[in-house]
Amino acid sequence: MKIVFLGPPGAGKGTQAMVISRELGIPHISTGDIFRQNIKNETPLGVAAKKFIDEGRLVPDDLTLDLVNDRLAAADCKNGYLLDGFPRTLPQAEALDEKVALDYAVNVDVAHDHLIDRLSGRRVCPECGASYHITTLDGSEECAVCGNLLIQRDDDKPETIRKRLEVYEAQTRALIDFYRDKGILVDIDGARSVEEVRADILAALGSDAK
Repeated sequence: MKIVFLGPPGAGKGTQAMVISRELGIPHISTGDIFRQNIKNETPLGVAAKKFIDEGRLVPDDLTLDLVNDRLAAADCKNGYLLDGFPRTLPQAEALDEKVALDYAVNVDVAHDHLIDRLSGRRVCPECGASYHITTLDGSEECAVCGNLLIQRDDDKPETIRKRLEVYEAQTRALIDFYRDKGILVDIDGARSVEEVRADILAALGSDAK
């Protein structure tokens, strides 16, 4: 089964992608991981991508697609895969569509107000990297692992989150319509527990997931 996962920042898409890929016995392929692995191994594609990243520029679509296609050609993808983080735009989706026939595009959707509450409540430890939510801290401002003072990252502040969501909507709305028109889009309410969302995704995938 060939699946792509879509969803705004903070929707829990990455968590679900890892869980569902294990359930289905297919690799969870993150474009971030692809970039890091190729850059670490200094592959020709990785070296080319690193130049753009080091200059603070977006990696061009054609190079990203080459990296993704190279990963999808690996032996562990012969029975399917779950793509997380690609495609992000309509041109990327159209280019991917020329190479592979996806079975499902799973859109983990969460209302923006809920996402802002979820993300702006996140606190992280600058020392060990542990992550918490203010609803579970009971007023504490210290890391339960190492005792350091927790912080709110700049990209978890409400105004930054709103901007990230605006960018996501601008990039992704046409992408969602593209997969809906192809008849493979599955909309999932991501505002519930991890277990409930997981169950909904597996149910939506139906007999193919069994």
